[in-house]
Amino acid sequence: VQLVESGGDSVQSGGSLRLSCTGSGFTFSGFEMGWYRQAPGKERDMVSSISNSGGNTRNADSVKGRFTISRYNIKDTVYLQMNNLKPEDSAVYYCRDVKGRFDWGQGTPVTVSA
Repeated sequence: VQLVESGGDSVQSGGSLRLSCTGSGFTFSGFEMGWYRQAPGKERDMVSSISNSGGNTRNADSVKGRFTISRYNIKDTVYLQMNNLKPEDSAVYYCRDVKGRFDWGQGTPVTVSA
């Protein structure tokens, strides 16, 4: 099983990024997936999650109205569209199945400058 995140970058406050996470080695469409983030010195927290089919999503209060999670099961990929980014969004972003069956990937760093 492998999860590979990409799309992180350094942007200014108010900017946008789209993160991608591609899974391999498992039946991607069979798993509820989530995006998580970890800032230096802080715990890793869930940002958004999406059901197997993509029909149901949940977002942390801190990102509601700004982040959108989606998935394209044909490509075994889950996305996180991040708009109106704020400095407090700076973190390493990871994806994983919500039930935590798989190991973490390497993550992709996001830096938002004021």
